[in-house]
Amino acid sequence: LCRGGLAERLCRLQNRERSAISFWRHQCLSGDRIPSDKSGVLIVKILEIFEECTIQVAICQQLEQSPATLSPEDAVINAEEPILKVLFTRETAAHLKSRPQDVIHIYPPWQKLLIQNADVPVIMNTYFSQKVLLSEHSEAREKTYGLTKMLIRKNIISLAQTFRLDDVNDKLHQESSDNQVPCAPQTHKNGDSQRRPLALSAVNDSLLEMVESQGAVGWREVQVQVVIQRVYCLPAREGYRSHTQGNKPLLSNGGMFCRLCLLVQDAYGMFSEVQLQSLSSTDGIEQYCRRWEGKSCCLAGMKILQRTTRGRALGLFSLIDIVPVKVPGQSQDSEMMTTNLPPPSFCYILTVQSGEIHVEVDEEEQISNLYQPPAVHGLKEILRIDGCNERCSFWGQVLYQRLQTKHSVPIDQREMLLFVTDSTLQNVAHGIPKVVAVSVTASCVLSMEITEALSAGSQLFFKDALWGNGRIICVERTVLLLQKPLLCSAAGADLSELTGPVRLDELDSTTQASSICALRGTVVGVNESTAFSWPTCNRCGNGKLEVCPQDRELLYCNQCSEVVTAPVLKMQLEVFLSCPSRPQSTVKVKVWHEITMFVLLTMLLFLQTYEVQSVLGKEVGLLSCYVHSITSHPNCVALEEIVLL
Repeated sequence: LCRGGLAERLCRLQNRERSAISFWRHQCLSGDRIPSDKSGVLIVKILEIFEECTIQVAICQQLEQSPATLSPEDAVINAEEPILKVLFTRETAAHLKSRPQDVIHIYPPWQKLLIQNADVPVIMNTYFSQKVLLSEHSEAREKTYGLTKMLIRKNIISLAQTFRLDDVNDKLHQESSDNQVPCAPQTHKNGDSQRRPLALSAVNDSLLEMVESQGAVGWREVQVQVVIQRVYCLPAREGYRSHTQGNKPLLSNGGMFCRLCLLVQDAYGMFSEVQLQSLSSTDGIEQYCRRWEGKSCCLAGMKILQRTTRGRALGLFSLIDIVPVKVPGQSQDSEMMTTNLPPPSFCYILTVQSGEIHVEVDEEEQISNLYQPPAVHGLKEILRIDGCNERCSFWGQVLYQRLQTKHSVPIDQREMLLFVTDSTLQNVAHGIPKVVAVSVTASCVLSMEITEALSAGSQLFFKDALWGNGRIICVERTVLLLQKPLLCSAAGADLSELTGPVRLDELDSTTQASSICALRGTVVGVNESTAFSWPTCNRCGNGKLEVCPQDRELLYCNQCSEVVTAPVLKMQLEVFLSCPSRPQSTVKVKVWHEITMFVLLTMLLFLQTYEVQSVLGKEVGLLSCYVHSITSHPNCVALEEIVLL
């Protein structure tokens, strides 16, 4: 704080105020009597209590100074006595634990505020307040009430209503008695109902106000209206299986359990991630995306799981940054934007409470103007983006998939490489690769439909993948879909499907490891020491055959549970090529049985009775290969022949 500034002075004033309040309450609790001088003390009897904007509002009747023997029950309400609206802070309310019919002494310096066009005065600055217990009967009642927690009705006042915004939907402000929780049986006297105005609860439209008013415990009696920006799945933490509801399973991602999540935004640009508890494995994530994204929904039964910041959740905020934040309080239809408005710096992670109605989505409603559909780009355009950790969406053809082989990591936690292309890359002459590698991390949830589509080499829609440092990565909150979304911003991108044959970049000096390329060259050698063959089952292709227990001259397949009488022999060879595109490098290619190059070499070897000299000097290509490694000392390129999907 600036020395001598207003903020520093205010901070000192607040510290002194807190110290004075603490000392005064200590005197009350330690038995020290408050001065018997009652001059300036306001005595009120509570008629009704509710909460509004974290302030406890008590509708009270002012009493004359009562005798010392008068109990709160005997303090009869006189219609002639004035009605007051007394405001207590959250801390003061927690200290008093007051209920209707309680008598409260409010010591100076309380203040009375007279509001224009309002009949009920407001009492503020009530820090020095004390509940009066004047009889043994009252003390017994206090002990009994202390065992039960009183429910306080919370009135939700929409920010749009506070600022009188004309463009906000009226239904957000409709009074709803279903959202009210009465604090106690209330007494209504004839003639005083007009003197005690009550604000009824309504559907709120501000996430931040809900958090402020309801706290982290839960929103059991209120709801907030938001727009669903994204639907995705996140891996469930250990032990999450115990939180599923009934027999309803979670979506399984190769044995890893997942939960359905929503990224929602309120009318004022505030975001929250809602983590739902269960998702049926029979209903794919794609259906939820189509049915829910862009629709308005009401959240109820929520509780705050975590308040996270940009520094702790870069992945979440990279998704939030996709949606431009308009000026708070402006119409969602307004074109007024500001470049000076800072992006959100924090976000609340919400989860559901068991036994509550969590999310109510109006699927028949039109798409909200607040919804920001994924901006689809061609891969050529994505490769030219200069930023880091940018979310991108594209439509691509999967040519080849490969699981990263790290033996120390379990299979379900390994990364997978997808080699993808589209029409924007295939039509480029030079300078841009024709195929890009997309890394799929273990945290990216893939449905069974997507897993099957990857094996078949289908075209997929990659929604909200992460681009940075020259790589496209599918991480948490990235969704892979079989079809393009109904709503997407193409921004002039070429989304046409591939029609002709796919071309790969040929091996040259720019080729990198962990990529795929086309290869042509001349056979200059065969590594006979590493060549081997193995029998496989002619029915299922199982390569792990065992000796038959009954007849050790036969082989047995555990998968088929039958004897293999005609096994298929498969072999592996390493071939050295001379390539004109890399004349200084030793190019070593691993070839497998039933692949083009292997069939050619095997035929020649059989015809020449396995004479290696018979294949030397033979031309091969174009071959589709995966690049394992590239080394400079020695200058060697290790490849493996593959079959494109």
